[in-house]
Amino acid sequence: MALLQISEPGQTPNPHERRIAVGIDLGTTHSLVASVRNGIAECLPDNEGRVILPSVVRYLEGGGRQIGFEAEAALALDPENTVASVKRFMGRGLKDVLGQDKLPYRFIDHPGMLGLLTVHGGEVAG
Repeated sequence: MALLQISEPGQTPNPHERRIAVGIDLGTTHSLVASVRNGIAECLPDNEGRVILPSVVRYLEGGGRQIGFEAEAALALDPENTVASVKRFMGRGLKDVLGQDKLPYRFIDHPGMLGLLTVHGGEVAG
């Protein structure tokens, strides 16, 4: 038995045998994970009891990362390594991003996908 079986709704091989489902909402500003058990959806909390996680990643020297609240706290202190609300750039080219000079990001224009360059994380796909 797999730890997590991912299937499209209505296309599971044996839908009545599934007892737990997990959904992930990767939002532009916040993200969350929810589980459905016995037909009831419940957001899963982090170690501090919070169910909403900021959609922020900070790349650290040496290959480490901070995610969520820790990364959000460092946003103003380390903007060249901290990426927030990056979902708004997905599927866009450099010409689609207005006010680039006001954003803390170094953009890389790839055909069909915008990239971001961080100091410690290197290139991050947008």
